[in-house]
Amino acid sequence: MATKRFEGTSEYVATEDLKVAVNAAVQLRRPLLVKGEPGTGKTVLAHEIAAALEAPLIEWHIKSTTRAVQGLYEYDAVARLRDGQLGDERVHDIRNYIKRGKLWDAFTSPKLPVLLIDEIDKADIEFPNDLLQELDRMEFHVYETGETVKAVDRPVVVITSNNEKELPDAFLRRCFFHYIRFPDRDTMAQIVEVHFPGIQQMLVSRALDLFYEVREVPGIKKKPSTSELLDWLKLLLHEDMPLEVLRERDPTKAIPPLHGALLKNEQDVMLFERLAFMARRKV
Repeated sequence: MATKRFEGTSEYVATEDLKVAVNAAVQLRRPLLVKGEPGTGKTVLAHEIAAALEAPLIEWHIKSTTRAVQGLYEYDAVARLRDGQLGDERVHDIRNYIKRGKLWDAFTSPKLPVLLIDEIDKADIEFPNDLLQELDRMEFHVYETGETVKAVDRPVVVITSNNEKELPDAFLRRCFFHYIRFPDRDTMAQIVEVHFPGIQQMLVSRALDLFYEVREVPGIKKKPSTSELLDWLKLLLHEDMPLEVLRERDPTKAIPPLHGALLKNEQDVMLFERLAFMARRKV
């Protein structure tokens, strides 16, 4: 593991600064905190790191109701009580009612894993603080059985955040931080080529023109992301959309063709409709 480095993969275009951040975090064995706009490849990055390091991937997807203790283990006292009432023999071994969490799996994995803690900012503000000790010491105590679960070696930890809320300073100090900037045009063209090998470059060029124009429209609420661009291109290819349609710069037709792949809420669709209406009034 120590000799392997992340250099991106054939399926994932990684910038030089991202490669540096990943390899630094792996070398230091500090949690890699990755922030960026939705759709910039934060979650996929963990998959690609695992593939590059030939390591198993353990995924913990965080929800608003997720508690930190669930990453360690959960004790099902209700099930044990029910089994006791039914006379089930399982009731005599409390281990039958302990469900291992993702951190437990990562700490005891036979092969050093990559642990993804995905969208940590979705949880309660105290969630990161509640994980501090376990991520620092790489161990925790199971009170019901009296055992201590300890990692033989520190797993590679990747933590993603969409920046929906601020993370505590104490948590940030323990992480290696990297912000994935939205891909520039050249990088985006490389990403498109990875997903659509041999795609017509004139089509890509015009599609990127429209895509970045949409992202720069003042007042847009949800800027289209990389994944939405790829969906849009897939539709354009499937519908065999003539290049002339994409070349159309008529301001009275402000909404791009098949815009449902790019614009994901009614406010943004209405914004483009208003722009088209205002342009028509000026004609």
